Amino acid sequence: MFYETEGNRHGLPRDPFKSCIVPRPIGWITTLSREGVVNLAPYSFFNGVASEPPMVMFASNGPAPRPDKDTLKNCEETGQFVANMATRDLREQMNRSSAPVPPEVEETALAGLETEPAALVEPPRVKAAPIHLECAVHQVLDLPCTAPGGRNAVVLGCVLGVHIRDEVLTDGLVDLAKITPIARLGYMDYTLVETIFAMERPSA
Repeated sequence: MFYETEGNRHGLPRDPFKSCIVPRPIGWITTLSREGVVNLAPYSFFNGVASEPPMVMFASNGPAPRPDKDTLKNCEETGQFVANMATRDLREQMNRSSAPVPPEVEETALAGLETEPAALVEPPRVKAAPIHLECAVHQVLDLPCTAPGGRNAVVLGCVLGVHIRDEVLTDGLVDLAKITPIARLGYMDYTLVETIFAMERPSA
């Protein structure tokens, strides 16, 4: 099949676009409002974009109950965030933190999660997450948005510090089999990193 994205003329029960870009790692983002309220939300448009210096991105997309999602607003106002790794063991808490609650509600409490201080930024870390990336906002890039009243924005962050729990290291390497990260597919579907294989790059 082929369809033009303008008007979503695919003729299918649901938009297949997100199922065509899979799996997508989840950026479980903590931010802090100017008033000191902790916000936690999962973003499936998330990835690393550079390594020297290390940088990540997440995208806040489409319509929202409020003009700007709390995470995006906090990033623009304070310039800091933490990306916490979501795992199989934390999948229910991750999902709960996606609820569209008012800005004064802390999703960490809603999901029953403890936090701990970051080393270099103000937003806290999700204590149960095995890996945290402390980030300074480098740029917020607005993209076109066809959703009425919506906003598509990409937040680019420079990673200032990385926390890795000692028990997920094996011979000095991050052992993803010990972590089992969760990733987003299309629709309401998720997947787990459970099968891992190595391939050496060709020399020529």
